Amino acid sequence: MGRPRGVDDVVILRAAARVMGREGPAGLTLAAVAREVGLVPGTLVQRFGSKHGLLLALADQTTADTGELIERVRRTRDSALAALSALVVETMAEMATPESFARHLAFLCLDLTDPELYERALAVHRARTRAVEDLLTEAAGAGELRTGTDVAALARTVQAITAGAGLTWALDRDGTLGERLRQELDAVLSPHLPASRTPSRPATNQSDHRNEES
Repeated sequence: MGRPRGVDDVVILRAAARVMGREGPAGLTLAAVAREVGLVPGTLVQRFGSKHGLLLALADQTTADTGELIERVRRTRDSALAALSALVVETMAEMATPESFARHLAFLCLDLTDPELYERALAVHRARTRAVEDLLTEAAGAGELRTGTDVAALARTVQAITAGAGLTWALDRDGTLGERLRQELDAVLSPHLPASRTPSRPATNQSDHRNEES
């Protein structure tokens, strides 16, 4: 007998992500997610089997969403560095408050100790790193970065400051997370910009703000 399809899995997984950011690991239960989407818990048991099964499905959806985000930011920005800024900011968009950042960080700790979740978290990390390196390579080819820039090393640094900026912002709570990410990204990219390029805010343009508001 086929399972009921009144609500698509992706809708349930989006709801699970909201509950994750609002409640943390202890509060992410099948019952809580079912309430979020107006289903009975038994429906989620039928589809995902258990909370762990739901987490695995959510991790797989995150992998798919990462690919879609990478394609969208490049398609909707005027330059590679503008796309890079948007990618860095939108990757962390679900962690818009220190509290939600802490809850997502708690789930990352689970990812690091569960082999199946770790495999998926690593796949997302590698996809984002490749996307950052591809955008930096494109920027170098377009003259947005200095000739000879080591884009592989710079991509690793961008990934490191993305994670670090989130943690320091959650502690000092100065401005918004998006503002902090842009500031740190600008500081990392500035030494690699051509002399003719304005060092202030190299990776952001007006289309970034228009797309964030839409």
